[in-house]
Amino acid sequence: MRYAVVGTGKRFRAALVYATGEGLGATPTELDLPACAVELIHAFSLVHDDLPAMDDDDLRRGKPSCHVAFGEATAILSGDALQSLAFDLLARESSRYSAQARLDMVRILAQATGASGMAGGQAIDLSDSASSKNALEAMHRMKTGALIEAAVQLGARAAGAEDPALLEGLNHYGLMLGLAFQVTDDILDETSETAALGKMRGSDRRQNKPTYLTVLGEATARQAAAQYHQQAREALSGLPMDATALMALTDFVTTRHH
Repeated sequence: MRYAVVGTGKRFRAALVYATGEGLGATPTELDLPACAVELIHAFSLVHDDLPAMDDDDLRRGKPSCHVAFGEATAILSGDALQSLAFDLLARESSRYSAQARLDMVRILAQATGASGMAGGQAIDLSDSASSKNALEAMHRMKTGALIEAAVQLGARAAGAEDPALLEGLNHYGLMLGLAFQVTDDILDETSETAALGKMRGSDRRQNKPTYLTVLGEATARQAAAQYHQQAREALSGLPMDATALMALTDFVTTRHH
């Protein structure tokens, strides 16, 4: 479990929790538990995604994938335990949050992880059925976007945000940001080197998986990333909060090299 979580990695989803929550007046201490929880879920998803029965990747974050280092059985159990630990953190008694807030955060993370989120998106990905832009978008709203959107929601809920218009705006922001993130990932998978990526370059192509690059071509994929990025910025611009940190993270998504 430690191997899968500690080390390199962008901690992007945790950063979203902090940026959203602090932009709404929460302290870092009030955001620690949801930030840790979302990163544990992300780590669990990577451990399972890398398994031979899934994406069959041997390299993750610049080191052997968990199943390569410890065997498939241990990798499966470690992923399961990471998922359980994430929900344990959110459900613990804490003076930082009301019982309703803890329940809301558990629900947010569960929905992002399950059949309507990451698990459902991965099932579509494994079926290789997403062969159009609309189908790719629908798949990645679930597989990638759901957890990114959840990170934003967790930050808002931990900060005590309840205004429906604000929450709806943040949801739309998270959705657009998740799509920009995924299109950029697809581009980097083909255009960056393995050393920079921390995983094998071109892994999706070798498995004949549809990506934004293979479906749209590089030029159109870059245009799509720019459009999603702009829509994310626009979603933030009118919200009643300090969005400075979120804007910086939004710009990072499409300018990163890994």
